[in-house]
Amino acid sequence: MAWLVLVVSGVLETVWAVALESSRGFTRLVPSLVFGVALLLSMGGLAYAMRTIPIGTGYAVWVGIGAIGTALYGMAVLGDAVTLARIGCLLLIVSGVVGLKVLD
Repeated sequence: MAWLVLVVSGVLETVWAVALESSRGFTRLVPSLVFGVALLLSMGGLAYAMRTIPIGTGYAVWVGIGAIGTALYGMAVLGDAVTLARIGCLLLIVSGVVGLKVLD
């Protein structure tokens, strides 16, 4: 159960990162509210997962999922550059996250 909560919390990290950008410095109400709710849920889930998952593994997986999700969103929706180098770096993050799960 802790791993499922950790993955959902990582996805919520992507949600709050995207909402933060959309809030335009907290000048837009709805994205600012989405940011706050997603941040609280993401951190709460991370705290719950870390009850049983080692801190180094849990935090790295949580950050990895959030970073990958945010980068993919930027490329798919916001027009961020899509290059082989960027995709390769994201695959390295994925392999690191999977490796941490396998080695746990």
